[in-house]
Amino acid sequence: MLGQLYELGDSRDLPAEAQGEDSGLFYRLRARHRLQEPETEVDRASDEEIVGMFMECRCARDRLVVLLLGRVGLRRGQAAGIHRSDCHLLADSRALGCDYKGPHIHVRRRDNANGAWSKSRESWIQPVDFLVVQAYDQYVDERFTLLGAGGSDFLLVNLFRGVLGAPMTPEAIYELFERLTRRAKLSRKVGPHMARRAFGSNVSDAGGELDEVQALLGQKHPESARPYVIPDQARLREAVERVPSPRELYGRGER
Repeated sequence: MLGQLYELGDSRDLPAEAQGEDSGLFYRLRARHRLQEPETEVDRASDEEIVGMFMECRCARDRLVVLLLGRVGLRRGQAAGIHRSDCHLLADSRALGCDYKGPHIHVRRRDNANGAWSKSRESWIQPVDFLVVQAYDQYVDERFTLLGAGGSDFLLVNLFRGVLGAPMTPEAIYELFERLTRRAKLSRKVGPHMARRAFGSNVSDAGGELDEVQALLGQKHPESARPYVIPDQARLREAVERVPSPRELYGRGER
């Protein structure tokens, strides 16, 4: 029975020097049969899907969440773990004790009460564009209208249900993406990590180098960013069309 389950080995076939004192028939604990796990398809959210979900947001906070993942490239745990003190969205942040130029967010790893966790051990600075700054300003106004100056120091908090002012959890961000997928009537489920892949791919499609994608995703090694670079279909079409035809190489009409 064991011979059907495990590979059989005989140390008597080995050179005398390698046999040792206990030579003979033995069983290797290595199974003959292995179950092949199906490969999980890795994909990015398209720009149309991100825009469709953005348009279905019913509050400024949710629009900011979509941009933090799809336009900034954060993981949902990183987005849920941002504190208001991490957001330096002025053109000059020296008054805040920060010399980094332009609007940006400090992504830090902390033990957060809401279970949010940054996978990256090292902290890094993530530059953001005017769309994120605009969404942030609208959210701050919305938050102040509903909560006043109260609420926790977390950036993303509950505004309409649950404990108002309590930090939003990574699970709540996942549920938000599920709702937005349904509202936008998308043909497939678009999760938070697909939005992160869309950001990495868009940076690459815009001419960004692999080390730039790696730095913007907060990863330690450039090769870690490669799975996040999924070329847009339009860029692949353009790549095919850039290949010269034989007529262009050898003269039109010639054989």
